[in-house]
Amino acid sequence: MALRGILGVVAKLAVASLIVGLVLSWLDVDPRTLMQDLPDLVRDALRFGVSIVDWALPYILLGAVIVVPIWAVLTLLRIMRRR
Repeated sequence: MALRGILGVVAKLAVASLIVGLVLSWLDVDPRTLMQDLPDLVRDALRFGVSIVDWALPYILLGAVIVVPIWAVLTLLRIMRRR
């Protein structure tokens, strides 16, 4: 039974790899170039993520000034009603 599960996983990985490989080949992506560009891709993705946080954080904090006290009051009222 365990061997059957392992073979199923291997088959799914092989099919997924085939599909991704075909798509990348259609897009003219070379594995060597992909591996060489991977550090830059990771760095750019991290920078993008940080820039999103830098943009969103002030708005989250501004909204939290209103939302969190309202939530706290409603939660306390709900607790008091149960008693």
